[in-house]
Amino acid sequence: MKIANVEINGHSALAPMAGVADAAFRRVAREFGASYTVTEMISAKGLMYGDRKTAELMRLAPGEHPVAVQIFGSDVEAVRIAVPLAVEGSRADILDINMGCPTPKIVNNGDGCALMRDLSRAERVIRTAVAASPLPVTVKFRLGWDEGSRNCVEFARMAQAAGASAICVHGRTRMQQYAGRADWDMLARVREAVDIPFVANGDVCTGADAASLLQKTGADLVMVGRGALGNPWLFREIEAVLAGREAPPAPDLAERLSVAARQIEYAAADKGERIAMLEARKHLAWYLKGYRGMASYRARFSSVTTLAEMYAVMDEILERRESLE
Repeated sequence: MKIANVEINGHSALAPMAGVADAAFRRVAREFGASYTVTEMISAKGLMYGDRKTAELMRLAPGEHPVAVQIFGSDVEAVRIAVPLAVEGSRADILDINMGCPTPKIVNNGDGCALMRDLSRAERVIRTAVAASPLPVTVKFRLGWDEGSRNCVEFARMAQAAGASAICVHGRTRMQQYAGRADWDMLARVREAVDIPFVANGDVCTGADAASLLQKTGADLVMVGRGALGNPWLFREIEAVLAGREAPPAPDLAERLSVAARQIEYAAADKGERIAMLEARKHLAWYLKGYRGMASYRARFSSVTTLAEMYAVMDEILERRESLE
Protein backbone atom coordinates (compact mmCIF):
# COMPACT_ATOMS: atom_id res chain seq x y z
CA MET A 1 0.00 0.00 0.00
CA LYS A 2 0.97 3.63 -0.31
CA ILE A 3 0.09 6.50 2.01
CA ALA A 4 0.46 9.49 -0.29
CA ASN A 5 4.04 9.05 -1.56
CA VAL A 6 5.12 6.65 1.22
CA GLU A 7 5.24 3.01 0.18
CA ILE A 8 4.68 0.27 2.76
CA ASN A 9 5.92 -3.13 1.61
CA GLY A 10 4.01 -5.58 3.75
CA HIS A 11 0.72 -6.20 5.46
CA SER A 12 1.28 -5.63 9.19
CA ALA A 13 1.99 -2.66 11.42
CA LEU A 14 2.77 -2.26 15.12
CA ALA A 15 0.28 -0.09 17.00
CA PRO A 16 1.53 3.02 18.84
CA MET A 17 1.04 1.80 22.41
CA ALA A 18 1.93 4.45 24.99
CA GLY A 19 4.53 3.31 27.50
CA VAL A 20 5.14 0.13 25.52
CA ALA A 21 6.01 0.68 21.85
CA ASP A 22 9.28 2.51 22.35
CA ALA A 23 12.09 2.48 19.80
CA ALA A 24 13.53 -0.76 21.20
CA PHE A 25 10.26 -2.67 20.93
CA ARG A 26 9.58 -1.24 17.48
CA ARG A 27 13.07 -2.28 16.37
CA VAL A 28 12.47 -5.89 17.39
CA ALA A 29 9.01 -5.91 15.79
CA ARG A 30 10.53 -4.78 12.51
CA GLU A 31 13.22 -7.45 12.74
CA PHE A 32 10.40 -9.99 12.72
CA GLY A 33 8.46 -8.50 9.83
CA ALA A 34 6.45 -5.45 10.92
CA SER A 35 6.39 -3.28 7.82
CA TYR A 36 5.23 -0.05 9.43
CA THR A 37 5.59 1.41 12.92
CA VAL A 38 4.36 4.45 14.82
CA THR A 39 5.99 6.21 17.76
CA GLU A 40 4.36 6.47 21.15
CA MET A 41 1.95 9.40 21.23
CA ILE A 42 3.53 12.78 21.87
CA SER A 43 1.80 15.76 23.42
CA ALA A 44 1.41 18.74 21.08
CA LYS A 45 1.59 21.06 24.09
CA GLY A 46 4.66 19.25 25.35
CA LEU A 47 6.37 19.91 22.04
CA MET A 48 5.20 23.51 22.01
CA TYR A 49 6.69 24.13 25.45
CA GLY A 50 9.93 22.28 24.69
CA ASP A 51 9.46 19.46 27.18
CA ARG A 52 12.62 17.33 27.12
CA LYS A 53 10.87 14.07 27.94
CA THR A 54 8.37 14.65 25.15
CA ALA A 55 11.16 15.14 22.64
CA GLU A 56 12.78 11.84 23.67
CA LEU A 57 9.67 9.97 22.51
CA MET A 58 10.49 10.98 18.94
CA ARG A 59 13.65 8.85 18.85
CA LEU A 60 13.55 6.35 15.99
CA ALA A 61 15.25 2.98 15.84
CA PRO A 62 18.11 2.56 13.35
CA GLY A 63 16.72 2.25 9.84
CA GLU A 64 13.13 2.59 11.08
CA HIS A 65 11.34 3.53 7.88
CA PRO A 66 8.59 3.89 6.92
CA VAL A 67 7.51 5.22 10.30
CA ALA A 68 5.02 7.75 11.61
CA VAL A 69 5.48 10.18 14.46
CA GLN A 70 2.24 10.42 16.43
CA ILE A 71 1.01 13.52 18.25
CA PHE A 72 -2.12 14.20 20.26
CA GLY A 73 -3.91 17.36 21.26
CA SER A 74 -7.11 19.35 20.85
CA ASP A 75 -5.58 22.84 21.08
CA VAL A 76 -5.41 23.98 17.46
CA GLU A 77 -2.64 26.53 18.07
CA ALA A 78 -0.54 23.97 19.92
CA VAL A 79 -0.97 21.55 17.01
CA ARG A 80 0.05 24.23 14.51
CA ILE A 81 3.28 24.86 16.41
CA ALA A 82 3.96 21.23 17.32
CA VAL A 83 3.62 19.66 13.87
CA PRO A 84 6.80 21.13 12.34
CA LEU A 85 8.68 20.33 15.55
CA ALA A 86 7.54 16.71 15.43
CA VAL A 87 8.41 16.39 11.76
CA GLU A 88 11.86 17.94 12.14
CA GLY A 89 12.65 16.29 15.47
CA SER A 90 11.73 12.78 14.42
CA ARG A 91 12.70 12.60 10.75
CA ALA A 92 9.66 10.36 10.31
CA ASP A 93 7.88 9.69 7.01
CA ILE A 94 4.31 10.31 8.17
CA LEU A 95 2.59 12.43 10.81
CA ASP A 96 -0.18 10.62 12.69
CA ILE A 97 -2.78 12.25 14.93
CA ASN A 98 -4.15 10.26 17.86
CA MET A 99 -7.90 10.69 18.23
CA GLY A 100 -8.51 7.29 19.79
CA CYS A 101 -6.68 7.10 23.12
CA PRO A 102 -9.27 6.15 25.78
CA THR A 103 -7.32 6.82 28.98
CA PRO A 104 -8.93 9.24 31.44
CA LYS A 105 -5.92 11.56 31.77
CA ILE A 106 -6.03 12.12 28.00
CA VAL A 107 -9.77 12.35 27.33
CA ASN A 108 -10.42 14.49 30.43
CA ASN A 109 -8.36 17.22 28.74
CA GLY A 110 -10.43 16.96 25.58
CA ASP A 111 -7.71 15.03 23.72
CA GLY A 112 -7.56 11.54 22.22
CA CYS A 113 -10.93 9.88 21.81
CA ALA A 114 -12.69 12.90 23.35
CA LEU A 115 -12.35 14.51 19.91
CA MET A 116 -14.82 11.97 18.56
CA ARG A 117 -17.45 13.88 20.55
CA ASP A 118 -16.49 17.18 18.90
CA LEU A 119 -16.19 16.69 15.15
CA SER A 120 -15.83 20.37 14.39
CA ARG A 121 -12.78 20.68 16.64
CA ALA A 122 -11.37 17.40 15.36
CA GLU A 123 -11.72 18.71 11.82
CA ARG A 124 -9.90 21.93 12.70
CA VAL A 125 -7.08 19.93 14.28
CA ILE A 126 -6.70 17.75 11.17
CA ARG A 127 -6.84 20.68 8.76
CA THR A 128 -4.29 22.57 10.87
CA ALA A 129 -1.94 19.58 10.91
CA VAL A 130 -2.28 19.06 7.16
CA ALA A 131 -1.49 22.71 6.51
CA ALA A 132 1.54 22.66 8.83
CA SER A 133 3.00 19.31 7.80
CA PRO A 134 5.25 18.60 4.81
CA LEU A 135 4.51 14.91 5.44
CA PRO A 136 1.29 12.98 4.78
CA VAL A 137 -1.08 13.22 7.75
CA THR A 138 -3.00 10.21 9.04
CA VAL A 139 -5.56 9.88 11.84
CA LYS A 140 -6.14 7.04 14.31
CA PHE A 141 -9.50 6.79 16.07
CA ARG A 142 -12.12 4.37 17.41
CA LEU A 143 -15.68 3.35 16.59
CA GLY A 144 -16.98 6.18 18.73
CA TRP A 145 -17.30 7.28 22.34
CA ASP A 146 -19.82 4.63 23.43
CA GLU A 147 -22.41 2.26 22.01
CA GLY A 148 -24.88 5.10 21.58
CA SER A 149 -22.50 7.24 19.54
CA ARG A 150 -20.73 5.03 17.04
CA ASN A 151 -19.85 7.79 14.63
CA CYS A 152 -16.74 6.29 13.05
CA VAL A 153 -18.17 6.35 9.52
CA GLU A 154 -19.01 10.04 9.77
CA PHE A 155 -15.68 10.69 11.43
CA ALA A 156 -13.81 8.85 8.66
CA ARG A 157 -15.52 10.90 5.96
CA MET A 158 -14.69 14.08 7.86
CA ALA A 159 -11.02 13.08 8.20
CA GLN A 160 -10.76 12.38 4.49
CA ALA A 161 -12.40 15.70 3.59
CA ALA A 162 -10.07 17.51 6.00
CA GLY A 163 -7.04 16.22 4.13
CA ALA A 164 -6.01 13.01 5.90
CA SER A 165 -3.99 10.72 3.63
CA ALA A 166 -5.04 7.58 5.51
CA ILE A 167 -6.98 6.51 8.59
CA CYS A 168 -6.60 3.75 11.17
CA VAL A 169 -9.57 2.59 13.22
CA HIS A 170 -9.59 0.46 16.38
CA GLY A 171 -12.73 -1.65 16.40
CA ARG A 172 -13.94 -0.68 19.88
CA THR A 173 -15.54 2.36 21.47
CA ARG A 174 -13.85 4.49 24.08
CA MET A 175 -16.07 3.08 26.83
CA GLN A 176 -15.08 -0.46 25.89
CA GLN A 177 -11.43 0.42 26.37
CA TYR A 178 -9.91 -2.97 25.40
CA ALA A 179 -12.71 -5.22 26.65
CA GLY A 180 -15.08 -7.33 24.58
CA ARG A 181 -14.64 -8.11 20.91
CA ALA A 182 -13.61 -5.66 18.22
CA ASP A 183 -16.44 -5.03 15.75
CA TRP A 184 -15.02 -5.97 12.36
CA ASP A 185 -18.38 -5.41 10.66
CA MET A 186 -18.21 -1.75 11.66
CA LEU A 187 -14.65 -1.54 10.37
CA ALA A 188 -15.91 -2.83 7.02
CA ARG A 189 -18.44 0.02 6.92
CA VAL A 190 -15.62 2.51 7.47
CA ARG A 191 -13.71 0.98 4.56
CA GLU A 192 -16.73 1.46 2.29
CA ALA A 193 -17.09 5.11 3.35
CA VAL A 194 -13.68 6.42 2.27
CA ASP A 195 -11.31 6.21 -0.68
CA ILE A 196 -8.05 6.81 1.19
CA PRO A 197 -5.96 3.93 2.59
CA PHE A 198 -7.52 2.24 5.60
CA VAL A 199 -5.73 0.42 8.43
CA ALA A 200 -7.78 -1.93 10.62
CA ASN A 201 -6.90 -2.57 14.27
CA GLY A 202 -8.38 -4.96 16.84
CA ASP A 203 -8.17 -8.58 18.00
CA VAL A 204 -5.30 -9.84 15.86
CA CYS A 205 -3.39 -12.51 17.78
CA THR A 206 -2.49 -14.93 14.97
CA GLY A 207 -1.69 -14.89 11.29
CA ALA A 208 -5.13 -16.38 10.64
CA ASP A 209 -6.72 -13.50 12.55
CA ALA A 210 -4.91 -11.01 10.32
CA ALA A 211 -6.05 -12.78 7.16
CA SER A 212 -9.65 -12.86 8.41
CA LEU A 213 -9.58 -9.18 9.39
CA LEU A 214 -8.27 -8.08 6.02
CA GLN A 215 -10.81 -10.24 4.19
CA LYS A 216 -13.70 -9.12 6.38
CA THR A 217 -12.96 -5.40 6.27
CA GLY A 218 -11.19 -4.84 2.97
CA ALA A 219 -8.48 -2.95 4.84
CA ASP A 220 -5.15 -2.19 3.22
CA LEU A 221 -3.07 -2.96 6.30
CA VAL A 222 -3.60 -4.67 9.65
CA MET A 223 -2.34 -3.00 12.83
CA VAL A 224 -1.40 -5.18 15.80
CA GLY A 225 -1.33 -3.99 19.40
CA ARG A 226 -1.66 -6.26 22.42
CA GLY A 227 -1.19 -9.41 20.33
CA ALA A 228 2.44 -8.43 19.79
CA LEU A 229 3.30 -7.96 23.47
CA GLY A 230 6.13 -10.37 24.18
CA ASN A 231 5.40 -11.86 20.76
CA PRO A 232 7.15 -10.02 17.90
CA TRP A 233 7.10 -13.35 16.04
CA LEU A 234 3.46 -12.58 15.27
CA PHE A 235 4.54 -10.29 12.43
CA ARG A 236 6.56 -13.09 10.83
CA GLU A 237 3.54 -15.35 11.12
CA ILE A 238 1.20 -12.77 9.61
CA GLU A 239 3.40 -12.17 6.59
CA ALA A 240 3.83 -15.93 6.03
CA VAL A 241 0.11 -16.67 6.21
CA LEU A 242 -0.81 -13.78 3.92
CA ALA A 243 1.80 -14.96 1.42
CA GLY A 244 0.16 -18.39 1.40
CA ARG A 245 2.97 -20.08 3.27
CA GLU A 246 2.74 -22.30 6.33
CA ALA A 247 3.02 -20.41 9.61
CA PRO A 248 6.54 -20.78 11.05
CA PRO A 249 6.93 -22.75 14.29
CA ALA A 250 6.50 -20.91 17.56
CA PRO A 251 9.75 -19.88 19.27
CA ASP A 252 11.05 -22.03 22.08
CA LEU A 253 11.89 -20.71 25.52
CA ALA A 254 15.55 -20.07 24.67
CA GLU A 255 14.65 -17.94 21.66
CA ARG A 256 12.06 -16.02 23.65
CA LEU A 257 14.61 -15.12 26.30
CA SER A 258 17.23 -14.25 23.69
CA VAL A 259 14.93 -11.84 21.88
CA ALA A 260 13.70 -10.36 25.16
CA ALA A 261 17.30 -9.71 26.18
CA ARG A 262 18.03 -8.08 22.82
CA GLN A 263 15.05 -5.75 23.19
CA ILE A 264 16.11 -4.69 26.68
CA GLU A 265 19.69 -4.16 25.48
CA TYR A 266 18.38 -1.86 22.75
CA ALA A 267 16.38 0.06 25.37
CA ALA A 268 19.41 0.36 27.66
CA ALA A 269 21.45 1.82 24.82
CA ASP A 270 18.68 4.35 24.16
CA LYS A 271 17.64 5.32 27.68
CA GLY A 272 20.31 4.12 30.05
CA GLU A 273 20.31 0.89 32.03
CA ARG A 274 18.32 2.13 35.03
CA ILE A 275 15.28 3.34 33.06
CA ALA A 276 15.45 0.42 30.67
CA MET A 277 15.36 -2.11 33.49
CA LEU A 278 12.39 -0.43 35.15
CA GLU A 279 10.46 -0.56 31.88
CA ALA A 280 11.72 -4.07 31.08
CA ARG A 281 9.77 -5.70 33.90
CA LYS A 282 6.44 -5.69 32.08
CA HIS A 283 8.02 -6.80 28.80
CA LEU A 284 9.78 -9.74 30.46
CA ALA A 285 6.48 -10.87 31.98
CA TRP A 286 4.88 -10.77 28.52
CA TYR A 287 7.69 -12.81 26.98
CA LEU A 288 7.19 -15.52 29.62
CA LYS A 289 3.42 -15.65 29.34
CA GLY A 290 2.06 -19.15 28.88
CA TYR A 291 4.91 -21.01 30.53
CA ARG A 292 4.21 -22.96 33.70
CA GLY A 293 6.32 -22.54 36.80
CA MET A 294 7.19 -18.93 35.99
CA ALA A 295 5.55 -17.10 38.88
CA SER A 296 8.72 -16.91 40.95
CA TYR A 297 10.81 -15.82 37.96
CA ARG A 298 8.33 -13.09 37.04
CA ALA A 299 8.58 -11.85 40.63
CA ARG A 300 12.36 -11.80 40.38
CA PHE A 301 12.27 -9.99 37.05
CA SER A 302 10.05 -7.37 38.70
CA SER A 303 12.97 -6.33 40.87
CA VAL A 304 15.94 -6.54 38.48
CA THR A 305 17.90 -3.29 38.21
CA THR A 306 20.79 -4.24 35.91
CA LEU A 307 21.31 -6.23 32.73
CA ALA A 308 23.62 -8.55 34.67
CA GLU A 309 20.80 -9.40 37.10
CA MET A 310 18.45 -10.05 34.17
CA TYR A 311 20.96 -12.36 32.48
CA ALA A 312 21.43 -14.30 35.72
CA VAL A 313 17.70 -14.98 36.04
CA MET A 314 17.50 -15.97 32.37
CA ASP A 315 20.40 -18.40 32.78
CA GLU A 316 18.65 -20.02 35.72
CA ILE A 317 15.44 -20.38 33.70
CA LEU A 318 17.33 -22.03 30.85
CA GLU A 319 18.91 -24.52 33.24
CA ARG A 320 15.37 -25.65 34.07
CA ARG A 321 13.95 -25.32 30.55
CA GLU A 322 12.95 -28.99 30.16
CA SER A 323 10.61 -28.77 33.13
CA LEU A 324 9.16 -25.46 31.99
CA GLU A 325 8.38 -26.05 28.31
